[in-house]
Amino acid sequence: MPELQVVLPDESATMPPERLVELAIAAEDLGYGTAWLPDHVLPPGEFGSTYGGVYEPLVTIGYLAARTTRIRFGTSVLVLPLRNPYVVAKQAATLHRLSGERLVLGVGAGWAKAEFAAVGAVFEERGRRTDESLAVIRDLFEGRDRGGVFEPALRAPLPLMIGGTTGPALRRAARYGDEWQGLGLDGAGFAAAVARLRSYGDRPVRVGTRLDWSAGDPAPVVAMAHELTAAGAETLAVSFGDEKDALDRMTQFHTLFTAG
Repeated sequence: MPELQVVLPDESATMPPERLVELAIAAEDLGYGTAWLPDHVLPPGEFGSTYGGVYEPLVTIGYLAARTTRIRFGTSVLVLPLRNPYVVAKQAATLHRLSGERLVLGVGAGWAKAEFAAVGAVFEERGRRTDESLAVIRDLFEGRDRGGVFEPALRAPLPLMIGGTTGPALRRAARYGDEWQGLGLDGAGFAAAVARLRSYGDRPVRVGTRLDWSAGDPAPVVAMAHELTAAGAETLAVSFGDEKDALDRMTQFHTLFTAG
């Protein structure tokens, strides 16, 4: 049985923060293992189904972790080349310590060219910058000297999750990741992506993917979840759409999937 995970809805600027707390507590009580938060700094369009991340994810995780006890929290995914990797590493290590070692740092190279332009980052350099940043973060997490004292040092591993299904993303996951998360894959596509990831190296990487159930009959999504499980998915993260109905869908999906 894979670990069921939830992508928390963070697409509405009018949603009260307490709603995220309510959903995180419900996910923990239902038995979801990880709750993910999306990220966009300055998207070119309104926050909504395309651009999630109204509340900055690392700050928000600190808030949610203080209201929960067991569930892990992660970013899916933090657009790493928009940020200073030393600051990201410091923030992540601090959150990991404060949350009782419950953080997963999920990162990606980003895809919205207009967002890079808006913040003064070079879109064409995003892959190189992501790899360089991951090297910095990995060194700091593992205690290698980067010219200064890094604290809080990790007392327990802080997993790095790499998101994406492109060749560069899969190579990045094989080189730096502890976990990998795909998106928009069926069973065959998932198995092919995992085989490609494994071909790039022999580091142990936990593999999973994201699904979406934001409306309609849950049966096709539950069936796809079982198909992905059969294909070897170790984690299944589900986005349940608009926050108004997310709790009902989260509860229903968990019941249907675990019933077999």
